Amino acid sequence: MRYELVIFDNDGVLVDSEPIANTVLSGYLTELGHPTSYEESLRDYMGSAVHRIHDLIKERTGRLLPEDFDSTLSTRTFAAFQQELVAVDGVEELLGKLVADGVDYCVASSGSHERIRVGHRKTGIDQWFEEEWIFSSEDVGRGKPAPDLFLHAAERMGVAPERCVVIEDSPLGVEAARAAGMDVYGFTSMVPADRLVGVTAHFSDMSQLPKLLA
Repeated sequence: MRYELVIFDNDGVLVDSEPIANTVLSGYLTELGHPTSYEESLRDYMGSAVHRIHDLIKERTGRLLPEDFDSTLSTRTFAAFQQELVAVDGVEELLGKLVADGVDYCVASSGSHERIRVGHRKTGIDQWFEEEWIFSSEDVGRGKPAPDLFLHAAERMGVAPERCVVIEDSPLGVEAARAAGMDVYGFTSMVPADRLVGVTAHFSDMSQLPKLLA
């Protein structure tokens, strides 16, 4: 493999959480008087840290979200995860191949550390990730589309950015990876290929990824 480190996004790439999370988010925003469809939630917030929700709502309406917005959203999302969340098809086989091939990997997610851990435990992929291989937007000042999170992950893993590859499924994540100077492969399970602009390649099934990275 021509890369020394594979950096995975989490939501939608490792765990199939985007449909669940955006259903919860769109419903909660609508309940608060900010009508938001599921499709609009995907368009505006998929792949972003929670501060982007606050920023866009304030920009568009001039209103602030409730002080307990983050905690309520997390509680509702985690409850839905416990009922519905599964790993993305083929992820465990892919991680097993990386381990067998001696390729380092980590996760760099816009979600909180708690959200990452909840999802990994629920789906059983926690066995594949050591604590020091998990990075969150909580660890840096700016989330995606800023490159900070990916650069932080590369630095902590001891690999130069140009030797890293990012696996992403959102336009914001692709933008962040490119800004970090990393190759990025776009997973098209949720977002059409034409919205993942500037990727090194697209793929629609995890079984396709090893050949792309070789």
